[in-house]
Amino acid sequence: MPFAPPFAKDDDDVFHEECGVFGVFGNDEASALAALGLHALQHRGQEAAGIVSFDGKQFYSHRALGLVGDNFNSASTINRLKGFAAIGHNRYSTTGETLLRNVQPLFAEFSFGGFSLAHNGNLTNAMTLKRELINRGSIFQSTSDTEVIIHLIATSQAASIEARLIDALRQVRGAYSLVVLTHEGVIGVRDPLGVRPLVLGKVGDAYVLASETCALDIIGATYIRDIEPGEMITISSQGLSSQKPFTHVPSRFCIFEYVYFARPDSYIDHKNVYEARKRIGIELAKESPIDADVVVPVPDSGVPAAIGFAQSSGIPFDLGIIRNHYIGRTFIEPTDSVRNLGVKLKHNANIAPIKGKRVILVDDSIVRGTTSKKILAMLREAGAREVHMRIASPPTINSCYYGVDTPDRDKLMAAQHSVDEMCRLIEADSLAFLSIDGLYRAMNEPSRNNAQPQYCDACFSGDYPIALTDRDNGANAYQKDLFAKCAEV
Repeated sequence: MPFAPPFAKDDDDVFHEECGVFGVFGNDEASALAALGLHALQHRGQEAAGIVSFDGKQFYSHRALGLVGDNFNSASTINRLKGFAAIGHNRYSTTGETLLRNVQPLFAEFSFGGFSLAHNGNLTNAMTLKRELINRGSIFQSTSDTEVIIHLIATSQAASIEARLIDALRQVRGAYSLVVLTHEGVIGVRDPLGVRPLVLGKVGDAYVLASETCALDIIGATYIRDIEPGEMITISSQGLSSQKPFTHVPSRFCIFEYVYFARPDSYIDHKNVYEARKRIGIELAKESPIDADVVVPVPDSGVPAAIGFAQSSGIPFDLGIIRNHYIGRTFIEPTDSVRNLGVKLKHNANIAPIKGKRVILVDDSIVRGTTSKKILAMLREAGAREVHMRIASPPTINSCYYGVDTPDRDKLMAAQHSVDEMCRLIEADSLAFLSIDGLYRAMNEPSRNNAQPQYCDACFSGDYPIALTDRDNGANAYQKDLFAKCAEV
């Protein structure tokens, strides 16, 4: 994870989850299971992947830029990652470039032995802590906020590995789900508010930790439960143990995991993500009905909400847009004329179900608005008579500092314009967003408890539950300068 605040790529018009983590202990094919788990978590990070394993004597590591399938696709690679324990990581960078030295899991040799760490989330006081650590003599090898945790462990005077990790985490602020590999076992831990997900499962006699349950499904593991906010799980040859070493606070899980980030077949806190997204669509149809002929999703993220909208409204659902799944983020666009056609690289209108129709277009969110405008124009070119856009979340008016790649606030369309202005800018016949209370109702909550919100919804409300230390201390400019000096070629 890069240091907060995040920096979204200027040409991107979608949100990106930053990372996925996976850990397994007690299986002789641990690295193969980790590779499969990372495949299932590929949606959480597509720019780099890594696995570190342990065979009782030695640690083995393979980290590389690119997709899991490109880097862990041979028996020879997996066979070199020997051992009965392994952790893995998928990464999405927010710093403009993906550097190999930032690819996780990170590894360090301490006096007590090897220590490897994979992190999903973002630390909001990482730059402040880094300055202090550098002044005390620490030498950093990456531009990742995760490395701060490594140095805090190195300087801790606590006796055990677990105690050193607890000591380090008591000094950091932010969102984190961690998996750790040591010579003693595998550790999983969530921040006290539980902003990012982490689940526990079991396959045979081996315990598994993963960002989502879909990573358990792919290896045939049984879901046991979610790791609780502020909980540390230790898995070793002695079995499984749990402790809660941090001060208890009310949980604030990221509600946008249900809206967009998590895979629809995953379960989070006993809620099926697909069903939650359908309920979001149902609430959206109740709040913002419109007379139309067909409900069309922006694939793939808008599909469940569009199904819910259609079921609630009685308006037929159809696939009016077809997505090309084989175009990656690195496609070369050499000229302006080709670049302007970029939306058709991923989406193309399906003329038959939309020509001459009044279309309700359902998407999960609007970020910069550029993609929405192009998709609307594409539907009109395909013959749609009207296009009414419905968004399955409230307007996104704030950047995320807890592990989600978002643009600066001044580049978020909803932060700069009213709904009516946005409607005109994207050239829709009408535009409506789900209310924040509607989103909470879809989560089976009667409404948002403004005195004590049940979720982290800062991107919608501006209510940040964890102090933004680096941002408030002016670390933003220092961070950008650091990245400029550290560019790799």
